[in-house]
This record gives sequence, structure tokens and C-alpha cells, in this order.
Amino acid sequence: MKQVRQLLAIIMLSVASIILLSACGTNQESSGGKDITINILQGKVENNTQFKQIAAQYEKSHPHIKVVITSVGGGTDYLSTLKTRMSAGDEPTIFSVAGPAEVSQFRTKITDVSDTKAAKLALPGTLDAVKEGNKVLGLPFNLEGYGFVYNKKIFREAGIDAAKLTTYDKLLAAVKTLNAQKKQLGLKGVFSLPGQETWVMTNHLGNVFIAPDFNGNVKTAYTSKKLPFTREKEYKRMLDLENDYSASNVMQTDYSQQVSQYFGLGQVAMIQQGDWIYQTVAQIDKKFAADGIGMIPIPVDGYAGKMPVGVPNYWAVNSTRPKKEQQAAKDFLDWLYTTAQGKKDVVDLLHFVPAYKGFSGMKMQDPLSEAVFQHTQTKQTTGWVFAGYPVSWEADNLGPDVQKYLSKVMSWNDLVTDAKQAWANLQSTK
Repeated sequence: MKQVRQLLAIIMLSVASIILLSACGTNQESSGGKDITINILQGKVENNTQFKQIAAQYEKSHPHIKVVITSVGGGTDYLSTLKTRMSAGDEPTIFSVAGPAEVSQFRTKITDVSDTKAAKLALPGTLDAVKEGNKVLGLPFNLEGYGFVYNKKIFREAGIDAAKLTTYDKLLAAVKTLNAQKKQLGLKGVFSLPGQETWVMTNHLGNVFIAPDFNGNVKTAYTSKKLPFTREKEYKRMLDLENDYSASNVMQTDYSQQVSQYFGLGQVAMIQQGDWIYQTVAQIDKKFAADGIGMIPIPVDGYAGKMPVGVPNYWAVNSTRPKKEQQAAKDFLDWLYTTAQGKKDVVDLLHFVPAYKGFSGMKMQDPLSEAVFQHTQTKQTTGWVFAGYPVSWEADNLGPDVQKYLSKVMSWNDLVTDAKQAWANLQSTK
């Protein structure tokens, strides 16, 4: 009888253990699995600190998820880093792509995110660059805009109303006024052009004068077999203006010097940059960043008062990662752009202009983001097509050629010829 009781006790203990283990397994599965790591690789180094704060916040409310942020840029080639990690098997769960050209490069590693809440709330047109039929291959980071970021005090002391600089001639007159008063205003130059940063002069300034050939549509540019370049003379005129009235030797100036030294310290009146520089300027002088700067569009014939606004990057989810990890990545992105806390972080912490519906009533946190937001709200914008440039065209052709032109070792006519020929050659191999 004693043996029977012992046998029954063993059986009951075993059954209880099975039930307990089953319950634990159910709980783990319903929470999406314990200890899932979302590795994020992205190129906006200026927001590295803020993204890490958001990751820590998310981990606190989602204890079964770990979010690792790696930000690459600021002199390090993001695409090279991404390619290296992909080929080495050290693949991120989420990575950033800039548009159709980069989506094409990594297409075998990108999963469809059309089933996310964020995709359904994306503003009209913001997904065009990453659509493939009914599939959505990326979620917008945000909207960004660029133009001439100017020092309000310097403009005021020189008697210049920034809002009235809507044509090239008006801008030229203002530049000459500022240049004539350089000494009194304590300026080293009217502009600071960073000749070491080709993207400022080609992706951004170039886009202003190339986009009209493609109606501001990145996909149209991406599929075009030729570069019309009908506004190349306007492009040259604006590049020359910035170069001629720039502080120091432009070919010895980089992004950090342009933003932190020349503009941040009040040594130039304005620079060609975008809303993303706010955080850097604020680190130098919070009051100046909050109250002393503004941004106006780069004047283009026929597009007075319109600012280039677009999506700088898209979040891509890696299709080769485990399914639970992919779902966790989608959940994180949905949280960021659709929940109350996530949306607050997007606007207040990242200073992003949202590319999604559901942000009405939220105030932009700095004057540069507000300028972009207002131009977007009033539909006074033009498109970005530089993410549709042929792969390597900017890096191998237009970028180096612009630097050669500024260094006076290449004529503008040769630059235009080379740009058109290189575009056609690269597009013919697609």
C-alpha cells in the first residue's frame, strides 16, 4: 500500500510539473518570447543619444525585448558598414535605407511592412519611394527640409527681411549688403560652404535644380535613362554665389566646421543646411538655437517660396532574421509612431517633423522643424529626387566633379557633360 501511495505521488508530481511547464511556455509565447534582441543600424548620428534614450524607454515597458542602437555616419560611410555587416553575418534586425536605389541594393534582405499600423498612417506620397506593388519595403523616419539657415540678429542688424528673399536677385542683393558690412557685423564670410562634403552641394543643392526635370518624383528620376539637366546654369549660379562669398577656403571646410564653428559661433550670416542641425547648434548655444535662427528656401526660378521637403531615410526590417524578431521589430516601429509615448518622443525628443497622421495638435520643438512643418502644411514644398540618383553617380561622378570645379581644375561645361554621360551609362546597365 505504501508503494502504491508513493507511485501515485510521483505521478501527481509529474503531472503538476507538465502543467507548470506548459503554462510557462504559453506565457513566453504570448509575450512574443523572452530575450528577443532588436539590433538597429542607422545613419542619423546626430540623433544617436535620443534613439538610445528611446530604446531604454521601450525596454522598460517591454522587459522581454532588448533594443541595441548603432549609429554610423559623421565621416564613416554608412552603406559600407551595412554591406560589411550583411556579408559578415552580423545582420541588423532593422536598418535604414535612403530610397529606391538602396532598396534595390538590399532587396533580398527586406521584408514587407504593409501590415504595420505605421504604414497605414503614413502621409500621402511618403511611401512612394519604397513601394513594390502592394508591398511596402520601408517606413519613413520623418520629414526633413533644407534651405538657408540664417542668423536672425545679423539679418536684423543689416536691415534684411529674410522672408522677402524669394528670388535669386533678391538673395544676391542681400548677400552683397551683408558682405559690405562684414566688419561691422563681425563676420568672416556671408556663407560657409563645406567643400569636403559633396552631399551638401550635390544631393541637396543639386537636387534643387535637378528635381524640376523629374517633377520632384524620386521614382521618375530613378527610372529615367537620361539626365536633362535643364537648370544646370541656375545650379552653377547658386554654387558660385556660396563659394564666392564663403568664409575661409571651402575645400578645407567640413560639415562640423560649417555648422559648429562658422554658424554656431556667429562667424557667418547663413549656411545651406536643414532642420537636422538644430541639435548641434543647441549644444553650442541653446538660446541662440531656440530664438536666434530661422530657415528660408533656396530661391529657384518658378518655385518662389517653396522648400525641398522629403523623407531622408526609411526603416527596413530584415527578412532573413527569425520571424519573432521581425515581428518584434515591427511592433517597436508601430510603438514609436502610433502610441502616445512614442509620438511624444518623435516630436519632443527627436525633434522630427512627423511623416504620419495622428500628430495633430503637437507643436514642433524648434524653429527649423517648425519652418519645415509650416511649408508642409501650406503645401509650399518641392520634392527630393537625390535618393533616385543612379547608384554611385554622386559618389563617383557629380561629387568629385563639383570638387574639381571648385578647385578650378574642371570647367563647368565638362562637369555637365560628364554628369549626363555618367547618368546614361549607369542607367543603361540596370
